[in-house]
Amino acid sequence: MHFVDVILPLPLEGTFTYSVPEPMVAQVRMGVRVLVPLGRSKTYTAMAVRLHSEKPEFETRPIIQVIDTEPVLIEQQLRLWQWISTYYMSPIGDVFKAALPAGLKAEENYRPKTVRCVTLPTKLRSEQSLHMALTILKRALKQHQTFITYLELSHWNEIDGETPPAHIAEIACDELQNAANASDAVLRQLIQRNFLELYHREVGRLNTSGEYHPERIQPLSPAQKAAEDSISRQFNEKNVVLLHGVTSSGKTEIYIHLIKKAIDEGKQVLYLLPEIALTVQMTRRLHNVFGSRLGIYHSRYSDAERVEIWKKQLSAEPYDVILGARSAIFLPFTRLGLVIVDEEHETSFKQQDPAPRYHARSAAIMLARMYEGAKVLLGTATPSMESYHNACTGKYGYVQLTTRYKDVAMPEIRVVDTKDLYRRKMMRGAFSPDLLEAMRTALSNKKQVLLFQNRRGFAPMVECKVCGWVPKCKNCDVSLTYHRSMNLLTCHYCGYTYPVPKQCPNCESTELLGRGYGTEKIEDRVRELFPEARIARMDLDTTRSAGAYGRIIDDFSCGRTDILIGTQMITKGLDFSGVTVVGILNADTMLNYPDFRAYEQAFQMLSQVSGRAGRRDERGLVILQTKSADLPVIQQVVAGDFKTFARDLLEERSMFRYPPFYHLVYVYLRHRNEQLVDSAAIEMASRLRQAFADRVLGPDKPAVARVKTESIRKIVIKLEQGINLPLARQCMAEARTQLLQDKRYAAMTVFFDVDPS
Repeated sequence: MHFVDVILPLPLEGTFTYSVPEPMVAQVRMGVRVLVPLGRSKTYTAMAVRLHSEKPEFETRPIIQVIDTEPVLIEQQLRLWQWISTYYMSPIGDVFKAALPAGLKAEENYRPKTVRCVTLPTKLRSEQSLHMALTILKRALKQHQTFITYLELSHWNEIDGETPPAHIAEIACDELQNAANASDAVLRQLIQRNFLELYHREVGRLNTSGEYHPERIQPLSPAQKAAEDSISRQFNEKNVVLLHGVTSSGKTEIYIHLIKKAIDEGKQVLYLLPEIALTVQMTRRLHNVFGSRLGIYHSRYSDAERVEIWKKQLSAEPYDVILGARSAIFLPFTRLGLVIVDEEHETSFKQQDPAPRYHARSAAIMLARMYEGAKVLLGTATPSMESYHNACTGKYGYVQLTTRYKDVAMPEIRVVDTKDLYRRKMMRGAFSPDLLEAMRTALSNKKQVLLFQNRRGFAPMVECKVCGWVPKCKNCDVSLTYHRSMNLLTCHYCGYTYPVPKQCPNCESTELLGRGYGTEKIEDRVRELFPEARIARMDLDTTRSAGAYGRIIDDFSCGRTDILIGTQMITKGLDFSGVTVVGILNADTMLNYPDFRAYEQAFQMLSQVSGRAGRRDERGLVILQTKSADLPVIQQVVAGDFKTFARDLLEERSMFRYPPFYHLVYVYLRHRNEQLVDSAAIEMASRLRQAFADRVLGPDKPAVARVKTESIRKIVIKLEQGINLPLARQCMAEARTQLLQDKRYAAMTVFFDVDPS
């Protein structure tokens, strides 16, 4: 008797054992999908991980079907799944759900893409038959013209009556109708009368165009060449190297040279970016060199496209380079040699919800370890404290690029104290006189302007002018954001929308005013101030549709947009040659965020968005508006003094027991009953203190203490470097198990966020 251990796509720990009917034994192996029963009537597509003959103590049920003839999961992927499950304390079933495209998690979801084609019926494939058909069709002029168009497109007139190869004779229906200007009815008549034969041809969704053009790779400057040589040398001793290069120093060109070297050695490359918006620009740049050797993978692709990329990576001719966002780490690679994590500091690399809450940078480093000789390059202008500390202590290699490409000057950063300007009533809404003047000058010189405001919507808050009432979400503990274009109040946590009230329900006043500025309101004000300018907005609301990223970036890159307003999306490595002015409208929203990483992320974001200015011939100008002009972090951003900033911050982190000197684990408890979640959190913290003593802080309410009608409590665990992490994870898991065994807490959600961003 044979058995198979499988992973189910459910939030369940470990594997499940099923028996394998004898006729299926030869088909089952690690990495194939099998259809299995669960419960009374449900079936699931499970992943086989081990075939064996060890009879379990319980009664097993047989698998229903073996779906694959060849594995869709390879050994290195399974090992990565297992590591993510263990390290991030997430059921491996959740990893399975996150890793595979939906079309590979259900046996019938994926359908190959087909196009409708027509060809000539066999009985008409002779000169005599064709002559007869044309004679008959003369009575139906439009059908006659369409049939002749088909013959021309399929080149029948060039083959002297001989039957052509099939690929010559088949024409897509759309192509024929466009060429002949024929309606559906005309084509349908030709098919019904057997003058043309309809069939469906399977086509790939993937772009396979473009040749490999290594000669298009730009030569490196002396500084870039020195950095590339240093990276290559350090790869001999270190598996991970941090490339710390100022904005516009030409890191991407170094990446391209390293990719070519890896490809020439017969290796594959994974190139990770934190934002889908970045892949739009980078795709063009890489496709110009690597052509059809480049594949793109991210969540904005259709599920069918992601399935096809997955299958191509398992084929005999996989992509040599995969460019993608976070989820690309789950793709199969047979000969991975290099992983590039660009903008490695970005918090977007950390998955938040749903589980598994993994960090793609850490997972990428682990993935590379599973391939002999594979290396990881982390690139950024503003390193994360963890990566910088690892470089300073010798765990990672470290390479610096301190000058911009072609020695272009770093932008001038001018700090504007808005506190004083508001007091003197010199601000025009969110705009200081300095910023408005800089924008006018740039536009008059036919240059472009980038405006950064890290809040979307029209107004972050609506408030009654009389009594101060603020509309709140009924499901979450947050105020609602006003979106004027939709005339709705929206919760950015649960997505629920509310109509805008005509009067205050508290005092019945009709004076309800928007407070604060979101990107939508900024866009309105800019249109009023600069009516002749071409203006675009890039935030979550304007990039929901497919292709929206590409359209907005294309228009701005090609000069069809003068002013681009955006959230953090515009701060991440985008390269716009015409931008001479960058306006940071309110730095305080980042500086005053209640999180130990607030200053780190503020420094990174302010430095990155500043780096969008003056990337070619002309020195850029950054207007940084803040009410906290005297803060050291603001002065360090202005001076570009990352070293001092990092030294001060690391001293503080060490003193107060934060990363990179300590591991953090957040424990979250969620339930609809607030009193119940309070008592459960107190009990959970007590159990954890038995194992971890004063390493446990809380429980406490997080900044947003209710989401989607569930109350939330948070416990913080600080674990020093060198602690036995497997044992610590075991203690945390046992505390959760013991808590949930109490019938009062059976419906409680308890989960861990390891290394929170």
